[in-house]
Amino acid sequence: MGRLDELDLSQKLSKDEEAERLEAGWRRLEAMRLALGGKLQGYGNGPPVCILFEGWDASGKGGAIKRLVRPFDLRHVRVAQFSAPTPDEKRHHYLQRFWPVLPGKGGMTVLDRSWYGRVLVERVEGFATEREWRRAYREIVELERQLADDGMILIKFYMHISDEEQLERFEKRRDDPVKAWKLTEDDWHNRSKRAQYIEAVEEMLEHTDREPAPWHLVEGDSKKFARVKVVETTANRIEEGMRAAGLEPPAIRPRKA
Repeated sequence: MGRLDELDLSQKLSKDEEAERLEAGWRRLEAMRLALGGKLQGYGNGPPVCILFEGWDASGKGGAIKRLVRPFDLRHVRVAQFSAPTPDEKRHHYLQRFWPVLPGKGGMTVLDRSWYGRVLVERVEGFATEREWRRAYREIVELERQLADDGMILIKFYMHISDEEQLERFEKRRDDPVKAWKLTEDDWHNRSKRAQYIEAVEEMLEHTDREPAPWHLVEGDSKKFARVKVVETTANRIEEGMRAAGLEPPAIRPRKA
């Protein structure tokens, strides 16, 4: 049994529970983001924050990212999306294209897909040789350790959904004219290789779930539960990172009745 099998995908939240917990999480995140960016009195530029998302097609990455960045002024966060590398990018080391978007001190970046493509889609689809993707485990762990040693708070999420839930979401997208553009032939192709992707994910977790950048697995069959878990986990990790850097997170004033 792998780590994905151990997740309880039946976990759910009501609409009211989701709203209450998201609001509380947003208030924490907003205050810490302002503090890390040197926007609150008594704080200068703090450690950079980088949050990366991997997961199944239709697993809710976009919705989770949308909720995660909701409390922020758009000048204070960058969301970077990555798909297949361009012909020019293929001429360079695969990690090269991620460096320009990494946050500096006081900054925050959210990555929709990341360098883990080398050991997931590139591995399964044969875009990288076995020697290349096996070597990538060491390269990725070393990259993340270097970033953390330089002060970065690195938070990694893998969004997991069941085979049945993914099929249901695919069919809803297919039948909705407004959302049909989200569903491609590649999505159906990747779905046909679910067993190979599960093997790749499990091996990725085995090799790269390391301090100071552990994986956070998100039970995604309930979008409400997944979004709350992402927001709360991010707030908790940023608090930990601030304290590790010798910074006390700002106090959150209670809401007025």
